[in-house]
Amino acid sequence: MLRKTYTPRPGDIKRNWRVIDAAGKPLGRVASEIANALRGKDKVIYSPHADTGDFVVVINAAKVRVTGAKTTDKMYYRHSMYPGGLRKFSFEQMLVRSPRKLVELTVWGMMPKNKLSRHLMRKLKVYAEATHPHGAQISEFSAPVKAGRPGTKPPRKVRQVTPATAAKPAAGKPVPAAVAAAPVTTEPSASSEPVKKAPSRPRSRRAQDKAEQGGEAKEA
Repeated sequence: MLRKTYTPRPGDIKRNWRVIDAAGKPLGRVASEIANALRGKDKVIYSPHADTGDFVVVINAAKVRVTGAKTTDKMYYRHSMYPGGLRKFSFEQMLVRSPRKLVELTVWGMMPKNKLSRHLMRKLKVYAEATHPHGAQISEFSAPVKAGRPGTKPPRKVRQVTPATAAKPAAGKPVPAAVAAAPVTTEPSASSEPVKKAPSRPRSRRAQDKAEQGGEAKEA
């Protein structure tokens, strides 16, 4: 059993290429899966101070969706650092202007707030449509995966219980007619002896005196 703290070395890290299809998926769920893949949190060699994640290619970013009224109510702000330079855009406007920026901003908010996050974001490739120029890397290293909640288990199979049936007589051994016609009774047999009661513990002298006094009082 290994009882030492393991620290991943550069030679131990193997980076694959993952493809995540964001079409019709909630933006937050897709972004959380992308962030975990970039950081390598689903690997056994994960370490918070090292880059153990994979490259992530996101396709169909223009078809991502949100729930509720976030399409019009969720706002994105930017400022040019000049007087009157504040600009705001709704989710619907951002989806038309730059789907890539929309996904990158959401993933950036889930990254750790340190210098490592900028290095992790360089491995993210976002494309608005289903086409991308990374076919050679993906076909060689990894296969496309679907976006969804990681670690989801399949539904458990329910075992069907059938009621027990009466035992059938063995083949070749018919039941005698007298036994089959005999009535079933629940009364105890005459030969059965009554159950003997266990002897009680002898009472103390004080308890016997109290019992005798109680008997005399009843007779009086």
